[in-house]
Amino acid sequence: MDRRLRVVLAEDSVVLRDGMAELLGVRGCEVVATAGTAPELLAAVVEHRPSVAVVDIRMPPTHTDEGIRAAVEIRARMPEVGILVFSQHVEIAAASRLLADGAAGIGYLLKERVARTSEFVDALHRVADGGTALDPEVVTRLVRGGGRSRVDTLTPREREVLELMAQGHSNRSIAALLVVSERAVEKHVAAVFAKFGLRATDADNRRVKAVLTYLAESGSRSLSTDEPAARR
Repeated sequence: MDRRLRVVLAEDSVVLRDGMAELLGVRGCEVVATAGTAPELLAAVVEHRPSVAVVDIRMPPTHTDEGIRAAVEIRARMPEVGILVFSQHVEIAAASRLLADGAAGIGYLLKERVARTSEFVDALHRVADGGTALDPEVVTRLVRGGGRSRVDTLTPREREVLELMAQGHSNRSIAALLVVSERAVEKHVAAVFAKFGLRATDADNRRVKAVLTYLAESGSRSLSTDEPAARR
């Protein structure tokens, strides 16, 4: 990537924060501000209007959901700023809150994936461009649970394609990952649109709507079982 991204980085561990800032700088990103608390994050985003805000879900003083609450507030006040949150473990309640108003310009990665610098920077660019970057484990956890929904009408291959769409992959990338033709992927995507009742219009982005339907229907089924664990 040769486009320089402006990033605000929120992480309460000084060592981790400085390390991430240095790695991002080496990979061509400009860390315009760092923050150790949610109020500092909000102030920095208001001042610098970055391309992306990178936010640890758990921040002082309680280390529960300060980061996700700040991310939701940034999303509401400055929707043009991409949001990429990260955490040690999958927290479905937090993911559902962040994705409640749409998946465009949103990312959620586990810290182990953030440590893989190339994947992290690629996710930042996708989020800054209005795409979605969800950790595969987050996507897997979101689709757990019972109850019939439109997601359950998908074939295994259609669901696999949709999961990769939710992670932010293009049709070409999905074709390469599944070792099929791009035309085959297009047919699966079209089938997903049809089963979700998404008709083509000039104003609507069916790809984003399909991902939102997938996350909303899948996430709502697992939220009731996962939320207590997320609050521990």
